Amino acid sequence: MTEETQFGPFARYVQKSTKIRPNELRAAFLSFAFVFVLMTAYFILRPVRDAMSSDWSDEELSWLWTSTFAFSVVAVSLYGLVISHISLRRLVPAVYAFFAASFVAFYLGSMSVADPTLVDKSFYVWLSVFSLFHVSVFWSFMSGTYSKEQAPRLFGFIATGASSGAIMGPLIATAFADKLGSMNLLLVAAALLLVPIPIIAMLDRLKVTELGNAGLEADMSAERKLGKNPFAGFTLFLKNPYLLAIGLFIVFYVIMNTFIYFELRKLLAVFDRDVRTQYFGAIDLAVNSLAIVTAVFATSRLATRLGMGATLALVPALMVGGWLIVAATPVLMVLIGLQVTRRAGNYAITRPGREMLFTLVDPETRYKAKPVIDIVIYRGGDMATAWAYTALTATLGLGLAGIASIAAGVAAVWAVVGMYLGRNYDKEKEK
Repeated sequence: MTEETQFGPFARYVQKSTKIRPNELRAAFLSFAFVFVLMTAYFILRPVRDAMSSDWSDEELSWLWTSTFAFSVVAVSLYGLVISHISLRRLVPAVYAFFAASFVAFYLGSMSVADPTLVDKSFYVWLSVFSLFHVSVFWSFMSGTYSKEQAPRLFGFIATGASSGAIMGPLIATAFADKLGSMNLLLVAAALLLVPIPIIAMLDRLKVTELGNAGLEADMSAERKLGKNPFAGFTLFLKNPYLLAIGLFIVFYVIMNTFIYFELRKLLAVFDRDVRTQYFGAIDLAVNSLAIVTAVFATSRLATRLGMGATLALVPALMVGGWLIVAATPVLMVLIGLQVTRRAGNYAITRPGREMLFTLVDPETRYKAKPVIDIVIYRGGDMATAWAYTALTATLGLGLAGIASIAAGVAAVWAVVGMYLGRNYDKEKEK
């Protein structure tokens, strides 16, 4: 009896629509569940953080953004030190157990002090670091679980778990915040972060038994430890042109994100807070719904048929055209359409494609240099772009049309970097 016959019509349907093979079904769905739980936990906590920010001035928030970048550097360095003394078998479960414990600690701290302002601000910064850290570690684990051949077919489907969690988390927060109390949601998220621990163990076994990747680098079943230099991730990043290109790719993505975010804030300022909340909620719903459909039915086909170069350059190319449309028609709904396209394209195409790039690197790079790129470079780009945007608008007096014109040029360079990275990946994959 073949595996396809054993799994029946469901396996044939899944294989046809997503390119998942029958022997990969268990691992793919467990990976989906893994990131679904992670993103559900994060999106339960994000409204709690954003609600806190309403109590602070713009100056206080600016300092918190700066603190987030500084703490990201420290956190990644400490992470590099810790993983030098722990085996890969225990690394990923330990990360999520640690974050779960940290949110319990924030809950207890908030409940035990008369004025929780300092605790709240610390939580704001900590969650901003967590928002990138937990996803980076997840994709590091994925790139060490699936082979270079499997990743282009499976990562798009797995990424739909993130979009699904991004829908479920806000629904839980909206439904239960008033009943449980917003701070009690920290305990809910902490409990959810423990769910991936048994999933990690199951994926570790399936990697050998069903995926056939026993010889893949970074085998989590091996009692293997990484090098002991806590700053190795920074050194690896700076010395490797391939990693520098990935970092540059991230920076261009951040520029797109920051420019749209600041312009949306301006255009929505004429509405009251409730209307703005409705707009942002509608954007989130449209983004995640479109991302799920795209990831299930398009991502794997793009990566396998067009190659990684075209896959990574697709969203940047769309952004070039989108920004030019915004420059010609600088109105709210056009900018919202661009935001939906950008975020959905990132979740469904760009992010999975970017994570596939790390299937080519060794464990030291995957677990030490990748967090530098995903967290430090991202947050550094965030901060630098915010100041650059301020200079362009406050100093040079550029409006939305001017910002859009500059952004279109940046997106064009972003597309070139994506093409370079993708072609490099395709060449290495064929070796």
